[in-house]
Amino acid sequence: MSKIKAYLDETTNELLTKVSWPTWSELQSSAIVVMVASMIIALLIFGMDTVFNKLMEAFYQMF
Repeated sequence: MSKIKAYLDETTNELLTKVSWPTWSELQSSAIVVMVASMIIALLIFGMDTVFNKLMEAFYQMF
């Protein structure tokens, strides 16, 4: 039981003193970057899927 308490104490100490937490503005800017990148990737995948779908429709209409 003492090992668990020591682990929790060390973890709490590390999270409070050794970790550098980002500021609110840094979090907001990072979130915006992630959202923009996600939208770009989603649009690329949508475009590739649409093109592939049209190619497959054209291929199947040949037969």
